[in-house]
Amino acid sequence: MTDFDRRDFLKITGAATAGFVTRGVLAGPAPVRPSSPAPASAPATAAAPAAPTVPAPAAMPTRNLGRTGYRVALFSLGGQASLEQPDNEKEAVEIVERALDLGVNYIDTAAAYGGPERWSQRYIGQVMKRRRNETFLATKTNDRTRDGSLRLLEESLRLLQTDHLDLWQVHNLSRPDQVEQILGPGGAMEALVQAREQKIVRFLGVTGHADPDVLIEAIRRCTFDTILMAVNAADPHHLSFTARLLPLAVEREMGIIGMKVPARGRILNTWTPGKADKEGWAGGSQPGTVTMKEALYYVLSLPVSTVIIGCDDVPQLEQNIRLAREFNPLNENQMTALAARTGPIARQALFFRRWS
Repeated sequence: MTDFDRRDFLKITGAATAGFVTRGVLAGPAPVRPSSPAPASAPATAAAPAAPTVPAPAAMPTRNLGRTGYRVALFSLGGQASLEQPDNEKEAVEIVERALDLGVNYIDTAAAYGGPERWSQRYIGQVMKRRRNETFLATKTNDRTRDGSLRLLEESLRLLQTDHLDLWQVHNLSRPDQVEQILGPGGAMEALVQAREQKIVRFLGVTGHADPDVLIEAIRRCTFDTILMAVNAADPHHLSFTARLLPLAVEREMGIIGMKVPARGRILNTWTPGKADKEGWAGGSQPGTVTMKEALYYVLSLPVSTVIIGCDDVPQLEQNIRLAREFNPLNENQMTALAARTGPIARQALFFRRWS
């Protein structure tokens, strides 16, 4: 049983996309330009970093990152996959370096990526110490308390080899009690607000995979600049973020970052049934049903600012960037057809959702 309904799907995605077009977010390729100063509600430590300068033929299309004033490329680099593997510095650093060379201007990581050693932040920091001004740098706290989050922030800055973050996010809210905890006395939001007031971080965000209603409650009760949400072509089939959460994020003019686009490969027709990923998540029981191009274009055809994808190697990174450069939005019939094709594999493609 799914909650996928073609008429509802078209109504929601059409309305949301229309709202983004009105604000200029879904415009075609735009010139890469320095971002505007941060608004008064989110004081900046310095001028927003300029997007990297790349030759026009190689430039990716860009979109507004919500109300931050920053223009972000369609494809952004996630801090997982090779970037979170232990003792993998050479390959990880090569991926980050190549991403910046090819016009990626947003990098996402988290304190939780790479286990206790926090490999992801370590590897990214090796590049940031030389190229910090070339990217919008985002990380996260998975601690729900003020003091614990501030300790994570201090360590994150050290590992990333920077004195400020462009975006600090509450990581993976999945239950209502977590919303109460971060917003309560001594909760993580006190740390985020304090860090912004002290100009250690510029913008504040929230992320989640499991339940759209949890994130809806969070952004109704607290003003965030961005939201990082798990959404892919199977989304309409179960606890749809597209139907429930996306319209509210658009209405609030948030920077909307899509993740789990290929569902760690499970949605792709190249997926090996039964395979488990490196974090031990159980694999799907059958091959996926869409190509990487279809998976990526489905999400980019929604009103998102950018997508983050972790890469296994440089050739995979280059393929994703090439697809982003060549992106053309899918029409409603194409979107509906892709969503329908993912029905038989919805559970494995949405393995990160709440299923009970």
